[in-house]
Amino acid sequence: MFNTKLPTLNELPSTAQLLRSTIIAAIIACALLVTVVMPSEYAIDPTGVGRALGLTQMGEVKIQLAEEARADEAAAQTPTPPPAETIAAAPTTPAAPAEVIPAPEQPAAPEQAVLQHEMSITLSPNQGAEVKLEMKQGAKVNYRWTANGGVVNYDTHGDPYNAPRDFYHGYGKGRSTPEDTGVLEAAFDGKHGWFWRNRTSKPVTVTLRTQGDYISIKRVI
Repeated sequence: MFNTKLPTLNELPSTAQLLRSTIIAAIIACALLVTVVMPSEYAIDPTGVGRALGLTQMGEVKIQLAEEARADEAAAQTPTPPPAETIAAAPTTPAAPAEVIPAPEQPAAPEQAVLQHEMSITLSPNQGAEVKLEMKQGAKVNYRWTANGGVVNYDTHGDPYNAPRDFYHGYGKGRSTPEDTGVLEAAFDGKHGWFWRNRTSKPVTVTLRTQGDYISIKRVI
């Protein structure tokens, strides 16, 4: 048998005491939600306490990582078009030669002007930036970018005019990369370029040099 003495009615907390304790607990829970949970999980900081404690920055990093993970997953799920089926041409009977009428000479079209640009972008820790070239299908651009002693994550991709939602066409990507050089050939009419993100703890300056057949260059992010 248990010899524990049962409490009397006078020793039990009253209804008012229980209600007061419940209200105090609810206030503490709401305060923790606003000052700790919302800044650290969702980067929402209405009071400013989360940023002072470094919790809002933690939430921003979580959101950026989640966005990059969704982008990588969408890129991995993009179906690769099957190779076109080759159909052998049927033999045809040669036709009689037609009379050739020389066409009038036309003045030669002027050559497309070659553009070249250089721009530098300084990225703070966890900051991203994107630069796009407007190009016609088949146009080529020589490029070189460098992180000037640092490293960045990058994604080279393109978007056609009026691209559908969730469209992605990649030319290449990498992590912790100091520089990249090559030729960017447009797969379609639209905008093509680079996205960089600084995942280090120090600022990084990215310098981009372009030369070739493109209409314009613009930083979009």
